[in-house]
Amino acid sequence: MNLQTKISFSKKSNNLIDYESNILLIGSCFSENIGEKLGYFKFQNTRNPFGILFNPKAIETLIENAVRQKVYKDSDVFFHNEQWHSFDAHSKLSRTAKEDLLNQLNRQIDLTAQQLNKSKHIIITLGTAWVYRHQDSDSIVANCHKVPQKQFQKELVSIDSIFESLQNIIDLIKSVNPIATIIFTVSPVRHLRDGFVENTLSKSHLISAIHQFLNSSNRSLSGVETYFPSYEIMMDELRDYRFYAEDMIHPNQTAIDYIWERFKSVWISEDSFQTMEAVDTIQRGLQHKPFNPHSEAHQKFLQTLEAQKGIVAKQVPHIKF
Repeated sequence: MNLQTKISFSKKSNNLIDYESNILLIGSCFSENIGEKLGYFKFQNTRNPFGILFNPKAIETLIENAVRQKVYKDSDVFFHNEQWHSFDAHSKLSRTAKEDLLNQLNRQIDLTAQQLNKSKHIIITLGTAWVYRHQDSDSIVANCHKVPQKQFQKELVSIDSIFESLQNIIDLIKSVNPIATIIFTVSPVRHLRDGFVENTLSKSHLISAIHQFLNSSNRSLSGVETYFPSYEIMMDELRDYRFYAEDMIHPNQTAIDYIWERFKSVWISEDSFQTMEAVDTIQRGLQHKPFNPHSEAHQKFLQTLEAQKGIVAKQVPHIKF
């Protein structure tokens, strides 16, 4: 008896992720979750230099500013609730001193530009089509930073407008890195603060725009832009609340692990699996807490662990524990 309907897809024949790949992840929570998995297994990855970005317009702004080498100045930041913020970035970049924020923003823009230039794979996760337009500047923000809502106009970005954003994103990336593989996905996290119906409408706009873009006749069908169905896996293969965290909105660790395994089966080169197993063994060893740290058995365990780290370092020199 089959108690699950599974999405069928096969491993890509080319452009797979391996330990030589540089990977840039930008966007909503899926980028964070998969980035943490890639980090655990010691793949070379950079995730969300400007923090989590939920909407396609915010992602487009970051990529455009990085490619154009924008320098953030005093006029680009503001003070609110005892901190300096940027409407282009997540609140994790906010600082109590203006100069600290400006330095951080410019460092992260430089980092984004470097990664856009050298990344073999760029994973872009769209979270919502609902955006907030700052009325004074008439610009869509990445984060409202708890500024009073009366200063914003909430809007649903149209499919055509998202399509244009995706086209701009790809054109910008290809202008500095024509060989990068771009993987689009839609975050499995439901934005229920917008409303149940509104969340479904938002996700449908994102999915429709991505597939219209991927199937459009005005782009080269080079096979370097593609879609990974993380949202569909969560909604269909994991259609049970036992796969959600306590808030009943975010995927729990079991769901994250499951989606990672599906991603791994499609996008990670099988040549990397043995190294991944070795890295996992070392990581588990590093997390081990001995009853007696000074025992002979534990000292032997540490020696074995160091030997394992040395073997992995010889195979993949960039891996550091």
